[in-house]
Amino acid sequence: MDAGDDVPFEPWSPSFVADPYPALAELRARGRVHWFEPTRQFLVPHHADVSALLRDRRLGRRYLHRYTHEEFGRTPPPAAHEPFHTLGDNGLLDLEAPDHTRIRRLVTKAFTPRTVQALEPVVQRLAAGLVADFRKAGGGDLLADVAEPLPVAVIAEMLGIPVPDRPLLRPWSADICGMYELNPSQETAARAVQASVEFSAYLRELIAARRAEPGEDLVSALIAAYDEGVRLSEQEMISTCVLLLNAGHEATVNTTVNGWWTLFRHPEQLAALRADHSLLSTAVEELMRYDTPLQLFERWVLDDIEIDGTLVPRGCELALLFGSANRDGARFDHPDELDLARQDNPHVSFGAGIHYCLGAPLARIELAATFGELLRECATMRLAAEPRWKGGFVIRGLEELRVEL
Repeated sequence: MDAGDDVPFEPWSPSFVADPYPALAELRARGRVHWFEPTRQFLVPHHADVSALLRDRRLGRRYLHRYTHEEFGRTPPPAAHEPFHTLGDNGLLDLEAPDHTRIRRLVTKAFTPRTVQALEPVVQRLAAGLVADFRKAGGGDLLADVAEPLPVAVIAEMLGIPVPDRPLLRPWSADICGMYELNPSQETAARAVQASVEFSAYLRELIAARRAEPGEDLVSALIAAYDEGVRLSEQEMISTCVLLLNAGHEATVNTTVNGWWTLFRHPEQLAALRADHSLLSTAVEELMRYDTPLQLFERWVLDDIEIDGTLVPRGCELALLFGSANRDGARFDHPDELDLARQDNPHVSFGAGIHYCLGAPLARIELAATFGELLRECATMRLAAEPRWKGGFVIRGLEELRVEL
């Protein structure tokens, strides 16, 4: 195990965020597990370990289903953060069995493959409209003009959120997701709490309206869903809707924008994709692997485990490094090369185990639609300005991506 101050991991450094992969390669070369004092976490950089630990039931996204804060050796969060934690603690992302099993089964009844498939024409229509406007404007900021509006509009359409209210969603989501970064500031926490309060109040009203007058939307389906006489509580519905928005667009937005930035830096691969659009399905998977939108996923150690001879005791936290796992040469041939035709590509960008991303099929439809429309309608698109990275490492993306036709 690597321990000490010389661990090559600097998640608050702009240069590290801009290109973490050389440092992550060094982490992998140094060993399978590393203590990182600034966040008091064990870093896990290898694909085999990340993949196995995502499925290991000795780990959990939370621990309160088995232990109190005191029993686990942890300080309870500040009381002022309660709205944020209530929102998260009742959502699939942070729940463990048996509650996770029950809620995922209920949500799956509403969020079926047929439901997702039925959204494909909606996604295509929205993507075509956004790209047509983008082409008429001669380009612009790919993030703000195309990548961001599409998945937010799709989720809003699914939930039945009225069009005038939809501009509220992205700011709420961004503020809530800020709390998933490492060591968030008090200001970040305050924004997340405020967004949690406002978004929850909005959804409470929406749920009440759908109870009174059901529609064809997902909120109505969640209200109707039951399993062996059990339904979702109002808080569980609120938390599910927030999770669908947050998880349902953050990865898609960053895969789109980071992906195009990657393509511009690999002109031979971009030329191959422009010449053969049948590469699109493998290209989307490779872009998610090559520059992973969610770089790190945390797990609590519920029972002692051992990694490569290092005992990781109960009460510790693991940081599973998705971006590093996706560049592991022990699992991928030529991992630092972009290969849009790559067939053997078991990337972990959507997670694994019981927390595997429920919205992965929808994300793939959205990414194929966006990339496909841009390839067809904006074939001359090129970079107009060098982009800057946002400050966050966990959810890693660009501030903007300015392009011209």
